[in-house]
Amino acid sequence: MGDSTGNTGSSMHGVSTDKTGKYDLPVDTEDKAIVFKLFSFAKPHMRTFHLSWISFSTCFVSTFAAAPLVPIIRENLNLTKQDIGNAGVASVSGSIFSRLVMGAVCDLLGPRYGCAFLVMLSAPTVFSMSFVSGAAGFITVRFMIGFCLATFVSCQYWMSTMFTSKIIGLVNGTAAGWGNMGGGITQLLMPVVYEIIRRCGATAFTAWRIAFFVPGWLHIIMGILVLTLGQDLPGGNRKAMEKKGEVVKDKFGKIMWCAVRNYRTWIFVLLYGYSMGVELSTDNVIAEYFFDRFHLKLHTAGIIAASFGMANFFARPAGGYASDIAAKYFGMRGRLWALWIIQTAGGLFCVWLGLANTLITAIVAMILFSLGAQAACGATFAIVPFVSRRSLGIISGLTGAGGNFGSGLTQLIFFSTSQFTTEQGLTWMGVMIVACTLPVLFIHFPQWGSMFCPPSTDPVKGTAEYYYVSEWSEEEKQKNMHLGSVAFAKNAMSEGGRSVSSTITV
Repeated sequence: MGDSTGNTGSSMHGVSTDKTGKYDLPVDTEDKAIVFKLFSFAKPHMRTFHLSWISFSTCFVSTFAAAPLVPIIRENLNLTKQDIGNAGVASVSGSIFSRLVMGAVCDLLGPRYGCAFLVMLSAPTVFSMSFVSGAAGFITVRFMIGFCLATFVSCQYWMSTMFTSKIIGLVNGTAAGWGNMGGGITQLLMPVVYEIIRRCGATAFTAWRIAFFVPGWLHIIMGILVLTLGQDLPGGNRKAMEKKGEVVKDKFGKIMWCAVRNYRTWIFVLLYGYSMGVELSTDNVIAEYFFDRFHLKLHTAGIIAASFGMANFFARPAGGYASDIAAKYFGMRGRLWALWIIQTAGGLFCVWLGLANTLITAIVAMILFSLGAQAACGATFAIVPFVSRRSLGIISGLTGAGGNFGSGLTQLIFFSTSQFTTEQGLTWMGVMIVACTLPVLFIHFPQWGSMFCPPSTDPVKGTAEYYYVSEWSEEEKQKNMHLGSVAFAKNAMSEGGRSVSSTITV
């Protein structure tokens, strides 16, 4: 194959090493950082990491800002249990579509524009919550705010372009986990902001409305920071690299086809629907659950509920790290086993939460459930970057949308009607988690194998290079559009485990 470092494909990465010392961190042949320094702001890798997770966390804060204030809002707007349930479904349904779009935006325009514009454009919808006057308005605004959760896709895509495959589980898990932590932060933040405003003289029904200006302004601030300080790729922004001929513009139809024809994509859509999806569902009902079931004060219920989301600080990174460690010893098969074990355990703990009869038991079960569900999210996106090199954005978007679809479906079935109590809904949700995790058994990579089956013995089709390069046509290969996939395959050799080696050359 050619040794050109120019037109390297839609993956937007050159096939080169950092011989000029222009990066603060050591990089691989795709200019991806091979180390992860959590408390560094090294440009561009670590700066991108921090901008990404903070902007995503901001969107989580605003999307679930209403949840801890529901006991007050429902009195002001005369909301029924069904209204509250429908609003919860709406809050996670909006981003099903926006996550699909964000995947394409990342593949074609780059993650910086996608993240910055979505965060800023969703700010008016957050402010609008202050002016709702009834159930219809409440549900509609929560639906619109939920669109901003598509920043999850730009977050995960961005990390996959900045960090090498050997540490992608830890990096993706930390970025998304700290972002998801916004679901816990808002459980603490909004009741405190509400109480401060109320003590300044506002009535209860006015204080909750004013409180929404806080997350609204956070959106504007973060959007500006991402746009001015972030960059799409280690080598620069996409548009600038296109003008220099360092990036080849791909076609939407081709990257979409590569994504949808890969059966692994749809399994991960389902898996994420019952890891991230159940986390989103729980964010919407957990505070109200403790408030009503154990007759706690609003602030106390909020603190307990916050621990569910705050566990993302270490649970999701731990899931990604566990996947990386499993891959170090057992390759991709280790990653698949880690995902199945972690997510199944989370489902069992969810069943226990629904059956708990005492406050202490419920808190312990909730914490263990949160650890399992969130770690499973990290383990999922430790594998997703390997499904397709060419269609990374689309597949990330589809998988992310699966999380929201799973959440909306779960809330619609178990938490939006009077057919199930909240505790019964949690029990059956746990059963669904266990059942919907079983398809991980069918994920097989020809070059690495599956949970129970070894890799292909075909000397050509059983290689990582063949798997990723086959996404490109012969005509595209002649234009060197596939070289980014070749470099990725070379850097992914470790996914075969310690006992497997490769002879990929560029």
